[in-house]
Amino acid sequence: MKIAYLDCFSGISGDMTLAALVDAGANRENIEQQLRKLPLGRFRLEWRTVVKKGVTALKVDVIDEENHGHEHHHEHEHEHGHDHGHDHHHHVHDHDHEHHHHAHRGYREIVDLIQHAGYSARVMERALAVFRAIGEAEAKIHNVPIDTVHFHEVGALDSIVDIVGVALALEDLQIDAICCGPVPTGSGYVRCDHGLYPVPAPATMEMLKNIPLRHSKIEKELTTPTGAGIAAALAEQFGPLPAMTVEAIGYGAGTRDLPDQPNVLRVLIGHPNP
Repeated sequence: MKIAYLDCFSGISGDMTLAALVDAGANRENIEQQLRKLPLGRFRLEWRTVVKKGVTALKVDVIDEENHGHEHHHEHEHEHGHDHGHDHHHHVHDHDHEHHHHAHRGYREIVDLIQHAGYSARVMERALAVFRAIGEAEAKIHNVPIDTVHFHEVGALDSIVDIVGVALALEDLQIDAICCGPVPTGSGYVRCDHGLYPVPAPATMEMLKNIPLRHSKIEKELTTPTGAGIAAALAEQFGPLPAMTVEAIGYGAGTRDLPDQPNVLRVLIGHPNP
């Protein structure tokens, strides 16, 4: 059995997970080719090597080529400053851009996109599990049926690419089980359409129920909704590094530069010790 351990000491987001898995050896070209099966319009992934507090890591950004070549830097921390609000209502987004003039994709539409893309059973099951975790959390917080939850269109481009990309990368690496370390959420507040919310935001906190959390004094949102969804839906075990023989290590970079630690997710790939 092959396992992946998500060492999320600086939090977790979708783009950090995807980048870390590719850095650990997942075939980037194959993932990009498989992502083309999704009818998401023209987009591309931009990969680059960055250094975070002395740690070399891989960074990935989604370039939306249909919206003026707009570059979506996946914000690892929802940087909701007090001078601009972000509409969290029924939406999921892992970056700090607002595009309220775009239409919305509903949860059911996204499920249909993934179900009809022609992926293997395990890729489809993992991707759908993450979206369902996010959708159920949003539905509970807003007291609406899950099929009425809507995802901001441009944010959904990032979210779909991240989530399906992670499922594809796990399959490329032939990962059978995922384990995850304690999850730091960060602290402080984020401004949403209804006002200031504590970190973690309500939907993120909902997904993190029954998951070991780690205290952090950093006043930023370290774990995004997509990151929480990946951990909640895919990890079978939480806690310290399990007894395993590590064969590959990957580092996925976030966007921010944190004061005292590298803004990276570390992924360890290997086999459990007998």
